[in-house]
Parts: sequence; structure tokens; C-alpha cells
Amino acid sequence: MKIWVDADACPGAIKEILFRAAERTQTPVTLVANQALRTPPSRLISAVQVPGGFDVADTEIVRRTDPGDLVITSDIPLAAEVIDRQALALSPRGELFSKNNIGARLNMRDFLETMRGSGEHTGGPAPFSNADKKQFADQLDRLLASRTG
Repeated sequence: MKIWVDADACPGAIKEILFRAAERTQTPVTLVANQALRTPPSRLISAVQVPGGFDVADTEIVRRTDPGDLVITSDIPLAAEVIDRQALALSPRGELFSKNNIGARLNMRDFLETMRGSGEHTGGPAPFSNADKKQFADQLDRLLASRTG
């Protein structure tokens, strides 16, 4: 298993959790973004900078993802694409996307986008909290533990 991170919008606290998990479990982590990123010195942690542009980082993540890999993203269409490739998708808030829930999440995203397009104010996500960070760390630990048996 490799971990791919949609890093442009990933909270710093989540990246730190991933860096520690990479070392603890010897799991490679790659951050993908359209800007230069600093990573700690480690043979397990790397960054890929892609050109700017609509969905360029997402396309690169999908291209590199193998079945069984884990993708960290809050981008619902990206999550759907990697699930189609038999990979796992986990949001920075700890929500595990799956074949069972991704269709409903895509429908809700499209509905809210339509509402916003018609001028309706739908609000945004709640501020990232310590509870979100804990839920992510717990879910990541479960996924990494299940990989090793």
C-alpha cells in the first residue's frame, strides 16, 4: 500500500499525522500538489509538484494509484475515481469513502453545486476541529493495521 495525498487543500495537522504514520508503519507517503511542498527528510515521504490547472493534481493521483493504495482527499469526484481503481479514499476529516457511499456523496455534491449556481448560499464546511483530526488518525490507524493483518 502507498498513500497518496491531495495536498493542495490538506490541513497541515493531517500531513503531520501521515508523516508519523509513514515512519511507524514503513508506508510510503507522496504529497501531490501544484505548488512546492516541504517534507521531512525520509526515504518514505516525498512530494510531486504538478503544473497548475484544473484537476491536474487529481489526474496525477489517479494515474499513479494502484489497487489497494490509500488516497487522502476531500475531493468527492477524485475519491470516486480512485475507488473505481480499487483503491481506498479517506477524507482529512476521517470519512472513509466506499462503493457503498460515494454515489450518495457525489449526488449531494452535485445538488449543492446546482444550488450555489442558482445563487443560493449553502455555507461551507465546518472549521477543521480536533475531533476531525482524531477521527482521521483513528481511521488511518485502522486502515494501516488491517493492511498488516
